[in-house]
Amino acid sequence: MIFPEDFYKQTKELFGEETEALLVALEEPSPVSIRLNPAKVKMNQDFSTAFQLFLKKVSWSSFGQYLKERPSFTFDPLLHAGCYYVQEASSMFVEQALRHAIRVLKEEDVCMLDLCAAPGGKSTLAASVLSEGSLLVANELIHTRANILAENMIKWGNANVVVTQSDPSAFSNFTDFFDIILTDVPCSGEGMFRKDPDSILEWSKNNVKQCAYRQRDILTNCWPALKAGGCLIYSTCTYNRQEDEDNVRWICEELGGSLLEIPVQKEWNISGAIENLSDGTIKPDMPVYRFLPHKTKGEGFFLALIQKNGDGQEKSFSERYPQAVKNSSHSKMKGNQGKYSAPKVPDSVQRLLRNPDNFEFSFDRQGKIIALPKNQKTTIEKLEEKLRIVHAGIVIGEIKGKDLLPDVSLALSTELNKESVQTCSLDLQQSIAYLRGEALVLPESCPSGWIVMIYKGYPLGWMKNIGNRANNAYPNKWRIRSENPY
Repeated sequence: MIFPEDFYKQTKELFGEETEALLVALEEPSPVSIRLNPAKVKMNQDFSTAFQLFLKKVSWSSFGQYLKERPSFTFDPLLHAGCYYVQEASSMFVEQALRHAIRVLKEEDVCMLDLCAAPGGKSTLAASVLSEGSLLVANELIHTRANILAENMIKWGNANVVVTQSDPSAFSNFTDFFDIILTDVPCSGEGMFRKDPDSILEWSKNNVKQCAYRQRDILTNCWPALKAGGCLIYSTCTYNRQEDEDNVRWICEELGGSLLEIPVQKEWNISGAIENLSDGTIKPDMPVYRFLPHKTKGEGFFLALIQKNGDGQEKSFSERYPQAVKNSSHSKMKGNQGKYSAPKVPDSVQRLLRNPDNFEFSFDRQGKIIALPKNQKTTIEKLEEKLRIVHAGIVIGEIKGKDLLPDVSLALSTELNKESVQTCSLDLQQSIAYLRGEALVLPESCPSGWIVMIYKGYPLGWMKNIGNRANNAYPNKWRIRSENPY
């Protein structure tokens, strides 16, 4: 691997005698790791190709596992069922930051924003950590990436999630709104060089500088949306000081925040801050967390946890937005306020969820039935006034005549009441064929109508059995396009 001369000089300045060990590590194969979905699987289950390759646990993650080798994830139906997520191990440290932020806030239920969320690794992680009464807003600016984010969040199955596609500046409209904001900001990507060697060709000192400025712009836009006393998780996948320690110091001094120390274990081999040898402005005891591939088993990663200055005695949502609360009491919202109206949804549809009393069912403007957590409905409606919502809660489906055309969101939700739907179990080859969008010949014993396709007990999506054939309803954009290796 050939590194730019400026990168080598920068790395030498930052890491001194450790430089050669770091560069040697960048020549080695990247570790392979996955993170299980605790709402769907248990750690001791061993029923997929990936799970059979468990090597050891990721120390700083409750759900992470290193694998012995990289399998063909695309052709493991359990990946598509949302049973696990393929995530780089170092970035799983976000779990420790998030858990500590919740302890600091002393709140069981929080409202959290993942500002730059696609493709969904850190959002699915957050969804596994947050309480059921919390709300996670996962945002992505770029349309195609926002759709991928929505797909991954739907597969993960949590109902208390909203996926938005908005510019970070849109969140400046939500003053004192979020308890926690995660900003895994776009960066120069130095920490991903061995996973993506092409990124080396895009690296330059000027690009580092531009990234640092863009990161500050993103942070300036979202900072008003963080409550006083709330916590910002700032992370990058890069090594340089401009995008890491310098920006953390800038946040604290210019925006008004204080660094929080995250409890870590010595054996994790996480490095601390890099001292600025020229002016001494960055101190080695600055509580930030660096993952270096010659020390920790993972890619390069940087994280800091910052608490926004203030007493944290914020007004409740109802106090800040009394009109929104008043509107939510109406059976139907007026004008263009909110995406969700509330005509009567049949009881038979509501019983498709395990705990229907926890949800409010309504129709969106496209006529689809949406189930939103009752305790978050008003908050979601407030978000919809300023943001483009791609997905929220559970999309139940659409009524055509007397029939319900069920949505894949319902099949993959952890709230699906399996006793209220018909199912059909598939083997590996049948599951792959289903995920490719192919027609299947179902057993004669399979009932007619809408059926949830099941692989090893986990839903994949819907088919409609009409007797002489079965129509594959797996979303076209989600289908496997690669050649089947089996």
